[in-house]
Amino acid sequence: MGLKKHVPNLITSLNLLSGSIAVIFAVQGNLVLAAIFVAAGIFFDFFDGLAARALDVKSEVGLQMDSLADVVTSGVVPGIVMYQLIIKALPSSGSLSTDWNSSEFDLNLQPFALIGLLIIVASAYRLAKFNVDDRQTDSFIGLPTPANALLILSLPLILNYESVPMIHQLILNEWFLVGLTILSCILLNAELPLFALKFSDWGFKENKLRYFFIISCLLLIVFLKFIAIPVIILLYVLLSVISNRKATA
Repeated sequence: MGLKKHVPNLITSLNLLSGSIAVIFAVQGNLVLAAIFVAAGIFFDFFDGLAARALDVKSEVGLQMDSLADVVTSGVVPGIVMYQLIIKALPSSGSLSTDWNSSEFDLNLQPFALIGLLIIVASAYRLAKFNVDDRQTDSFIGLPTPANALLILSLPLILNYESVPMIHQLILNEWFLVGLTILSCILLNAELPLFALKFSDWGFKENKLRYFFIISCLLLIVFLKFIAIPVIILLYVLLSVISNRKATA
């Protein structure tokens, strides 16, 4: 087996490293760079499992390491980002015109904003359940942590790159952010079957839902750019619900 057995774990390590760097930027308040490194971590997260299957070197250590890396990249970082967003949304923080590329430490703990850290707890619990749930080999039960991370990290990207005042006002409303935090925690651990983008073959009939979703994602990204990310997550959940109802009808 030689060195190839270490390839998936090396890729997982890159996920963990990306997430750790993202933590630093998130704590500093540079939410855009935090989002970029989370995206890099999720990229590595996708390919570590792919590499393990391709090389036939799946291991229990790799599974546990993958979840530990995901706790950081897709759990800790989104929680800190939500904490930072809630702080900026609070009336006491002053102006809503925020530089999302800044790197300033704020040592003043905001108790209300700590609600955002619930995402970390919910993500860790979601990942722990995933490791012991044999129902999630070909699909998911509850929103995957990388999808939830993309949802949360899309917010500073939208604020920084999309000039839509109405959306900015919505995102920088503290009660919207609290509601989104609670919703994400629920979706992460809900008994909600969601399809996975895993292809056993490339046939259209067996994978038409996946193909439709992928094409829809590409079109949404082209037309909506960063605003497409939360729309895609919503579409993913809705398509899964519709598919589940058809399957049980």
